Amino acid sequence: MKPQEIKDLTDAERQEKLQDFNQELFNLRFQHSTAQLENTQRLSQVRKTIARIKTIINEKKTGTGHGK
Repeated sequence: MKPQEIKDLTDAERQEKLQDFNQELFNLRFQHSTAQLENTQRLSQVRKTIARIKTIINEKKTGTGHGK
């Protein structure tokens, strides 16, 4: 997800997306450990998306957003 897409979501939707991506990361790690993961790039993509969501949630809480 792009940062603007995340910013456009409501707080509840962001939390839901965060849970979804955390679950996906868990599943990807499990597949990776059992050598069933075909697209290993997806691991880093999901981690980065989780970081983006957490960053935007933190910015909203503290009011220190960099965007307009």
